[in-house]
Amino acid sequence: MAGISVVLVLVGLSCGCLGEADRSPHHPPHRPSYHPAPAYTPAPAYKPRPTYHQPAYKAAPAYRPAPAYKPAPAYRPAPAYKPAPAYKPHHEPAVPACAADTTKPWCLEDDEYPTYEIKHAAETHYEKLLSLYADVADLNTELSVERPNTLEEETYLCPSETAYVQPLRAINTEGKWRVIVNNIEVHYETLTQTTRIEECLTSGDACPLVPECYESKCLQKSIHHRFLVYDAYDQYFPFAIETFTLPASCACLLGAYTIDH
Repeated sequence: MAGISVVLVLVGLSCGCLGEADRSPHHPPHRPSYHPAPAYTPAPAYKPRPTYHQPAYKAAPAYRPAPAYKPAPAYRPAPAYKPAPAYKPHHEPAVPACAADTTKPWCLEDDEYPTYEIKHAAETHYEKLLSLYADVADLNTELSVERPNTLEEETYLCPSETAYVQPLRAINTEGKWRVIVNNIEVHYETLTQTTRIEECLTSGDACPLVPECYESKCLQKSIHHRFLVYDAYDQYFPFAIETFTLPASCACLLGAYTIDH
């Protein structure tokens, strides 16, 4: 242990000697060199970064289904005239009202004559109607036999009355009243049907110009006429041609004569 102590003492002395030597005048103490601080360089001006503005969120509109397409109604200008009532075919009575004012099987006047119904049907079936009407065109009165006016010319054995008529209704050969097409205007044409009739004024009486010794009697004679009629029952083609019996002449019928002497 004594030996270790001696060594430490020596070491300490030697270290102390070295320290003194360093502080000698020939070797001034070491001082660090001064380095001036670098010149102050200002930092660049601060430029803030652009702020990104995200657009506000707009919710999508609620879904609304498109309305159902409704086509616009077709434009129809209002007619200037008053439209006629809807065509409704009516059933003719078995005996028309005009028959109450006459005893003859035809009517020359009729307050219930279906003029509008006939015109409507005639315009609808105009071409086919003309083909029927051509067969029963107006009678040319200039070609008809005229009754003499004076006895010097000639005379009839039985008195009669002659006329040219345009019946509106008449009884056909089957005993049914029919509407006869007369004075109907269609397509700038007037449809008429005229016929000549001759009626006995003393039908069933003795012939006035025949001697009493002869049995005689005035007799009404008739012929068949064809007329274009309107049939309200037929809605497809309400026209037809039918036959009618009308008076045509007045004849004197002589009975059998025998000689008794």
